[in-house]
Amino acid sequence: MTTQIPFAIDFHVHSDDSYDGHEPIELILEHADDIGLDGVVITDHDEIDESLRAAELAPEYGLIGIPGVEVSTQQGHLLAIGVETRPEPGRPFIDTVETVRELGGIAIVPHPFQRSRHGVRKRHIDDADAIETYNSMVFTGYRNRRARTFAARREYPQIGASDAHYLPNVGQAFTEVLVTPDTANPTKADIDGDDLVDAILEGRTQIHGKRTPIRKSAVQYGKGAVRKTAYLFTSRAPLLPTVPASMDRST
Repeated sequence: MTTQIPFAIDFHVHSDDSYDGHEPIELILEHADDIGLDGVVITDHDEIDESLRAAELAPEYGLIGIPGVEVSTQQGHLLAIGVETRPEPGRPFIDTVETVRELGGIAIVPHPFQRSRHGVRKRHIDDADAIETYNSMVFTGYRNRRARTFAARREYPQIGASDAHYLPNVGQAFTEVLVTPDTANPTKADIDGDDLVDAILEGRTQIHGKRTPIRKSAVQYGKGAVRKTAYLFTSRAPLLPTVPASMDRST
């Protein structure tokens, strides 16, 4: 009988390196361990430095380290999981998918079809490695159900994730990845990120969690929109300091 080891991973979490994130990676890692996750992937918007640092620190918290980034493509957002180099933002969606694979990662479509959140529309998803069919930040279950139907019809592997920007939301939804090790009598310590990637590509996933309460989602969306607007305005104004200051990459 083949042994399968379950890993509980939240594949879509933002740190304070995102323009709309709030938490340092150390706090996220500590919280993930406290709530029983086996790992979190920091997927900041077009930034990968803190995700790389989180993947390096993860074993100190008893977690598996997997780097990632949420890339802004021409057609919408794309999660690049398992990459150590950030794909260039602003390129066509399908080209970015290919780049992610060339970098040794997998390309996952987050919150598809949700244009208010830069989700990729159905007509542009000609190829991907997996679909995020459960995102805890949706206001209703409609978008998740639509994503699940799309993934099932196209036979894409499915994942669930929190899309957390605040600490309490981390792990609100997660994916249980069923890894089939090659070694005899394996333990979780024998598993690495490549094993998890292989399991996802083979569709050995189970989604768990629940939606973030609408009030909390609305607050998060509102604050994120304000922070993004402030950043876009101040980053282009030469006489004003960039707000939030953490987004200033010129120093």
